[in-house]
Amino acid sequence: MKNSTLNLLLALVFISLPLAYAAYIYPSLPNTIPIHFNLQGEADGFGGRDSIFLAPGIMGATSLFVFLLLTNIKNFDPKRYQEADNVLFKKFALFMVGFLSVLGIIITYTSSSPSINATKLILPLIGFSFAAMGLYLPKIHQNYFAGFKLPWTLENVDNWNATHRLAGTVWLYGGLFQATSTITLSSKAGFICFMIATAVMVVVPTVFSYRMFKNGNQLR
Repeated sequence: MKNSTLNLLLALVFISLPLAYAAYIYPSLPNTIPIHFNLQGEADGFGGRDSIFLAPGIMGATSLFVFLLLTNIKNFDPKRYQEADNVLFKKFALFMVGFLSVLGIIITYTSSSPSINATKLILPLIGFSFAAMGLYLPKIHQNYFAGFKLPWTLENVDNWNATHRLAGTVWLYGGLFQATSTITLSSKAGFICFMIATAVMVVVPTVFSYRMFKNGNQLR
């Protein structure tokens, strides 16, 4: 079996898990279930029990789109030249499908168990995922679909590489900080820390890339 076929089968299995879980708990659900939660993790929106399939459906469709995009990126991105990048993006595609599938399961679980604080599960998962992405960022070569696609990184390969090395470190530690703070602090304080860290993770590599561009794409 070709690796591409195996990867697709694994992706389809991951995508089906949240839907299977929703189908499993569906008979035991009340007629009305929570479908939205506030920053404190409290339910503030409700719908019929058929809504239990909404999140898995959205996550499944998104997962499939992301998987197909990343596994076929070399076919339509003019900057895809290296076979190593193709292997990397296929691994990253499975990682993204796995992340979205776990997220779909968590959202489904919290909809069936409204006493559970949704933010205490979702935000740490996102934080750990950002940290894992930090390990990928330094390995990604120039492309138009993944990474910090700034005018300065796309124009100069040295700028791209330096920016993504820095971004990898910032995202690794920023993601771990997000996960730790949202687990240990109150929901509100954890959310504030999460958003501050997100801003830092975006702004720091962007400013670095621009400053490097202004310095003639030389590290100083």
